[in-house]
Amino acid sequence: MCNMTFEESCGGISSERMETVSKAIEEILSSALPQGCVTAGVYEAAKSLNADPDNVVLCLLARDEEQEGDVALQIHFTLIQAFCCHNDINIRESPGGEPADLHCVLVTNPPATAWKDPALGKVNRFCRDCRCLDQWLPVINLPDR
Repeated sequence: MCNMTFEESCGGISSERMETVSKAIEEILSSALPQGCVTAGVYEAAKSLNADPDNVVLCLLARDEEQEGDVALQIHFTLIQAFCCHNDINIRESPGGEPADLHCVLVTNPPATAWKDPALGKVNRFCRDCRCLDQWLPVINLPDR
């Protein structure tokens, strides 16, 4: 059962909540990067998912209209999305012209412990709620940096 407000169940996810999740994703990346828990790049992400899918806690895909004609990239995106859905790995999509090496970013558990960041809990709840609304790949606009 999903716990959502009436507005969320009728009209989707509020923009305020999406902003909160966007900030949570920033917090997760800021925390994961110094720990060496970020894998960037489509091919590197595919290798990491193949080697240790149980260690991946989040997958971020950047949608880039300029790259839509790249068939190999689109095939990798489709395979990564299917793999993540099959293995219960939360996926977020972010529109915008990201550099090529950031089309796919994975966040993994730190080497010694399981991830206990409160920001990850926010993102996980958001992903669960989106799946309840049949939005398997909701789009999150991340702030420009």
